[in-house]
Amino acid sequence: MSQSDKTPNNQQNKAQHHKTMNKKQLKVWFLVPFIVFLGLMVMLYMRLGKPTDIVANMALERPVPAFELPLLSDTSRIMTNDNLPDKPFLMNIWGSWCPTCVIEHPFLMELEERGVNLVGVNYKDDIGDALSYLNRGGDPFSMSIQDLSGQFALDLGLTGAPETFIVDGDGIIRQHIVGEVNEANWQERIMPCLMVLNEANKNGSSPDPSQVGEACK
Repeated sequence: MSQSDKTPNNQQNKAQHHKTMNKKQLKVWFLVPFIVFLGLMVMLYMRLGKPTDIVANMALERPVPAFELPLLSDTSRIMTNDNLPDKPFLMNIWGSWCPTCVIEHPFLMELEERGVNLVGVNYKDDIGDALSYLNRGGDPFSMSIQDLSGQFALDLGLTGAPETFIVDGDGIIRQHIVGEVNEANWQERIMPCLMVLNEANKNGSSPDPSQVGEACK
């Protein structure tokens, strides 16, 4: 057989090889989205039935980080840890831009009416928007500090507003609520924790670690 007779066959073989390779590549590219989708489904299935209100343990059992931040209602005044209450309180991270904060706000007003001491941390907010927000919905906070950079909230252990930290009379963070505060987690988690902390504060003693571990979990 001459060289000229072999050439068309070689070209045909190469063309067939390229077609086969292209089909295989297409199959692989079609499989990638399916594998990603399957992985997401497995992750969602594993989360079913698990609470979304996760305690960030890294934020617990340590003092409120040192800060020097302006008072929201009068930014010429600088607040520090010395201005925090000497009794147990809730430190709530909020912003006028935060939809869940808007949902949470009426319940914070209820807590204020019940005598619960709340300290606000206004997170990455425009001061005009923040003050208008409080004027419209009421101000449940004994004071709000302006955390314009967001660094203080991050130092606290914030993962996303709103979040609330329960602090004892010695300035130690005892509980971390991720997401909105509402009647359900108030009854189940926050109030039992505050009761233990308030009792210890009333007796002039540090909270019992075993009681805190049980009530503030």
